[in-house]
Amino acid sequence: MPGKGYFTIGLKPYVLSRLEGITETFYPGMFLPSTMIILMNEVKRGYYSVESHKIRNSMSGHYSTMTIRSDVKDWLKDNYTNLENDYAKRYGVKCFANFVSYFLINLFESKLDSQANIIRLNESDFKWLQEEYKRQRDKKELQAQSFERFADTYIKDIVKRFSMAKEILAM
Repeated sequence: MPGKGYFTIGLKPYVLSRLEGITETFYPGMFLPSTMIILMNEVKRGYYSVESHKIRNSMSGHYSTMTIRSDVKDWLKDNYTNLENDYAKRYGVKCFANFVSYFLINLFESKLDSQANIIRLNESDFKWLQEEYKRQRDKKELQAQSFERFADTYIKDIVKRFSMAKEILAM
């Protein structure tokens, strides 16, 4: 039984697996209820909005429970109040539990849509840049320039070349 200030929601296996996927993609190692808090805050701050998507939500399987903070519950309930009729028409939602499943899938899809034009890189993806820095430093082309400054200048140059190529190809 959750303590004061917490609430338990039921999630179907499909929704839970999507939440785990979003967590691993954007917030690796994060606790699932914490991901819900972050997603809610991102929507509240206007980073993206929850849009309706064409969903083939699998409502099969038994509900698994997840304990969330009461502010997340209140946010879900507010959205349920505002979107209840739309979700009933669009998805055939008849209760809060079904609404939460469809709303969360729409939330995840909206998060993915908002990230469509963002490039995700790991530090290990820049080994080539470190090698280029060492190569140019050995040639004495760099005048006591830090790696961070070199990386900033070098990547800006690459982005500028991409922009020029894009303009040329658009003609």
